[in-house]
Amino acid sequence: MTDRFLQEENNHLRKLSSMMTEAIWMVNTTGSQDWQDKEVEAESQYRLYCSDSKRFAMLKEKMVQAPEGSIERRQYERLHQSALENQLPAETLEEMVKLSSKLSNIFNTFRATVNGEKWTENQVRQVLLTNTDVALREKVWNASKAIGQEVASGLLELVRVRNQAAQSLGFEDFHQMSFDLQELNRDEVFAIFDDLKKLTDGPFQAMKDEIDHELRVQYGLSEDTPLQPWHYKDPFFQDAPVVPGADVSPFLKGRNVEKLTADTFTSMGMEIRDMLAKSDLYEREGKNQHAFCLDMDREGDVRVLCNIHDNQYWMETMLHEYGHAVYDKYIDRKIPFLLRTHAHIFTTEAVAMFFGRLVKNREWLSEIAQVDGDALDKIVLGLEKMQQRQMLITARWVITFVRFERELYRDPDQDLNKLWWEIVKEVQFVEPPNQVDEPHWASKIHFTIAPAYYQNYLLGELTASQFDQHIKQHISPTYFNKEVGNWFLKEIFFPGDRNGWSKLIENATGETLNPAHFVTQFVK
Repeated sequence: MTDRFLQEENNHLRKLSSMMTEAIWMVNTTGSQDWQDKEVEAESQYRLYCSDSKRFAMLKEKMVQAPEGSIERRQYERLHQSALENQLPAETLEEMVKLSSKLSNIFNTFRATVNGEKWTENQVRQVLLTNTDVALREKVWNASKAIGQEVASGLLELVRVRNQAAQSLGFEDFHQMSFDLQELNRDEVFAIFDDLKKLTDGPFQAMKDEIDHELRVQYGLSEDTPLQPWHYKDPFFQDAPVVPGADVSPFLKGRNVEKLTADTFTSMGMEIRDMLAKSDLYEREGKNQHAFCLDMDREGDVRVLCNIHDNQYWMETMLHEYGHAVYDKYIDRKIPFLLRTHAHIFTTEAVAMFFGRLVKNREWLSEIAQVDGDALDKIVLGLEKMQQRQMLITARWVITFVRFERELYRDPDQDLNKLWWEIVKEVQFVEPPNQVDEPHWASKIHFTIAPAYYQNYLLGELTASQFDQHIKQHISPTYFNKEVGNWFLKEIFFPGDRNGWSKLIENATGETLNPAHFVTQFVK
């Protein structure tokens, strides 16, 4: 790289990034207030640097001058994107942070009121998951939606502020700006999702009819009784009901989850023991209770935070997180720091989803977990059915969410409550309740804390299926061999962010992102 300006940018952003990742890791592993303060300070320094208007003007000029398709041009594109979203008045940025923080706090402290008692989210979910008292289910479902009424006006205010900020930067609205900055063509993404909906309308209806029949039997309802939203197993019909016997946990009891994770990747020629050694994998007071992967320096120091138990959930989580980790580890170290990362958030999610899905796969259970063949015969059909149901339900839920969110930012003054249920009925085939004039939609926290992000979950699932089908058709009929590992290493990990997500998928699989592969994998 001969461009001195780019050299300086890479060096400076490496230092700023290193400060952030160290603070993020330490605050999540210790819970220390000092590290919380350092994390806020590190992010503020990064944003302040990116907000510099003179630097932004120089980036725009240099980006145009760099040859199309060159590695220099790619770096300028990334620098420009990170700078553009910070080219806002300090008071606007402050207002957005303040509104979002206030709404997040309302969500954090909200408890559903049932029969005069305050219920946690876990209590609500447990009733919807297991209780067959329909009157109680309706009461609990409505109670869980009450948060929507509390946050709706503030959320709409935040939407308008976000839109004004985006429009001041020349965008149609915040939603369009977010897609552009994520290098997603909004029309193309929605066309892909529209195709997926059409391809799965029939199979989804058949599957939902089957689920509806099972639910009517559970609740003692006649077959002609229309089901209401509270009859389903979660507040938004985004999770599949459990298929009896479809649980891998009994086969993992007493097993070493770390070793099973290492064995999975080793079988493909990927070494993770160095990353296991630097990770923080078991429960401890003051530590984050969830899971994530963090590339500390883009030089090979990749760590995972988990809270392992010997069950299916944490086995899937470990394979998922180390899917992220091997992606980060095996990126070409010779490319500039700015591009030494995944091609897109959804491409790393795709890899993580590919590996996480393996826990329900017969080959993994047999070859890696070494489950007895007779025991496998009893469970594998239930696992396949559970996976198929979950993927179809996930797809329809994400399409519902993103269609509504696009309309939310297009016109926040329309009748959003009515629109929500129109989309739910059209996409998820769920009948609206009698009362549709409540802001039920606003009870989903992602509209507040993760705006214009939800599409990446489904793009990741579609890409994982495209990887899976390509491997089966062109690489190997089995997963756990060096040929499959070499394909991931060479075609997915090594390029980093040289060319963006679209070229990565096309180069690796021979075609652009195609939802038909998801249908092939999960519609039997």
